[in-house]
Amino acid sequence: MKIRFHLQTSVFIVSGGLQYSNFLHNILKMEARFVLGFLFITIVSVRSSSGPLEDVVVDKYYIPKICSRTVASGDYVRYHYNGTFTDGKKFDSSHDRGAPFSGQVGLGRLITGVSRGIEGMCVNERRKLTVPPHLAYGSVGAGDVVPPDTTLVFDVVMLDIWNMADKVQTRTVSKSQNCKRTVRNSDYIRYHYNGTLMDGTPFDSSYNRKQTYNTYIGEGWLIKGMEEGLLGMCVGETRNIIIPPFLGYGEKGYGTEIPPHASLIFDVDLVDLHNPKDDIIVENQVAPESCSRKSGVGDFIRYHYNGTFMDGTPFDSSYRRNETYNTYIGMGYVIAGMDKALQGVCMGEKMHITIPPHMAYGEKGAGEDIPGSAVLVFDIHIIDFHNPKDLVDIKITHKPEDCNLTSAGDDLIHYQYNCSLMDGTLLFSSNDYENPQETTLGADKVIDGLDEGLRGMCVGERRVVVVPPHMGHGVNGAAGVPGSAVLFFELEMMEIQKGVPEGYLFVWLENSPPQLFEALDINKDKEVPLEEFTEFIKLQVAEGKGRLRPGQDQEAIIKDMFNNQDRNNDGKITAEELKLKVEEDAEKAQHEEL
Repeated sequence: MKIRFHLQTSVFIVSGGLQYSNFLHNILKMEARFVLGFLFITIVSVRSSSGPLEDVVVDKYYIPKICSRTVASGDYVRYHYNGTFTDGKKFDSSHDRGAPFSGQVGLGRLITGVSRGIEGMCVNERRKLTVPPHLAYGSVGAGDVVPPDTTLVFDVVMLDIWNMADKVQTRTVSKSQNCKRTVRNSDYIRYHYNGTLMDGTPFDSSYNRKQTYNTYIGEGWLIKGMEEGLLGMCVGETRNIIIPPFLGYGEKGYGTEIPPHASLIFDVDLVDLHNPKDDIIVENQVAPESCSRKSGVGDFIRYHYNGTFMDGTPFDSSYRRNETYNTYIGMGYVIAGMDKALQGVCMGEKMHITIPPHMAYGEKGAGEDIPGSAVLVFDIHIIDFHNPKDLVDIKITHKPEDCNLTSAGDDLIHYQYNCSLMDGTLLFSSNDYENPQETTLGADKVIDGLDEGLRGMCVGERRVVVVPPHMGHGVNGAAGVPGSAVLFFELEMMEIQKGVPEGYLFVWLENSPPQLFEALDINKDKEVPLEEFTEFIKLQVAEGKGRLRPGQDQEAIIKDMFNNQDRNNDGKITAEELKLKVEEDAEKAQHEEL
């Protein structure tokens, strides 16, 4: 005979003969008041040498379809139970206490019948165990709670199974095809999760709070099992993580949500990750073949973008607004990562940029669209850029060998053109009209940059002209032209008619005749009518001695000239009228010169 005192439950465990049963009965009766619940009582086994004994009867009345693990000897378990006698009278219940039982199987911590009866159980399985007296409390009973020689019935639902040999289990449910980087220690990550106990009972969810869980990895901010389970994840990956209690919240649990000795299951979606040492990442650059200039500090740039988080969730797009984002670069007008990425690019370039939060909107985020500590991903298309000091850029693509006559101010010209944005978007074309475009240079008929680009051209010459917005349509743009747009012109000169200064109808190309009235008075009758005046002017033009304003009806111009000289409006010009007019014009010119 051996007697041991178990300090945890204050119950004696006896093995040996039946002659001590009365002694044990008295001891158990005295100690019953210390028993918190039937299944917290250490096994009391009283064996007789007589005859075969019946075993525990197991009724598996609910078996879950999914059973990844069953109870084995040495495992730790958590389960709820109702304990009754065969007549249905209840003597104990973990449900009534509001806390499941936790213990180890097969090492004498449970009464033998229960230990045998729960082996092979799955989580969420329900069993009815009928335990004969010799596998329960035998002829001794358990104080005032269980009479001697009593068969006990337990209705058990298994909540959790774990073992000290367990490790964190991870299973990838889905994974991003493009995974260039995984979670490692010292990274800062943002993830969504649903947390449940092993029986499926939820205890927490970031989705319910509508915000990710954000933390460093490897800094002790998470339970150990979660830190292990998150390592190696890709952004966009969904992972199932099972954490045994000793790598979770252990024997204390956490608040009212996580009971002691609870295994935890997390379904995790990794939203993004970065390291505080990260710089911007520029990928998939597509630059045009020709790139004569790259952007720099102080340039004004226009670009389109799509902005997403690392998991692909969009947060903004210039395309949705149907307008570019316009800003100066290198001057702090945009987030630091974008400011850096926009320097050294070509017009027309496309690129994929990843910006860590410390170079974006940091821990606070931006409004409702961008949460704190978010990594931002931009797909960018550079439309154009310029500097406020830029001049018109002119490149001659074809010049005829015979180039004696070139365009200049006051000339009337005819030209063909295509006008595009720098990304190739065609805005206007003279091909849409029956005749070439016509303009007088220097007459403010076209934008300043185009006026400049059309000067000095020969007939048949072709040019490419790039006009910065301050010499184009400025910050406000024009009908069909975006604000602050750099314009790209393809030009061809078709015809040049040399012009006269603004305000003049006719100019001498040589010195005028010293005796002008005598030259006008062809028939020498001391009067010059319109017909005679017209004949004279046309002769000067034909001989290359003078030039009429181009682009207007010559007859109408000559008539205007005649009317200017015919001071008394009598239909003829006299020598006196011409003299007075010449003197007035000379005085006016002197005044203007002064």
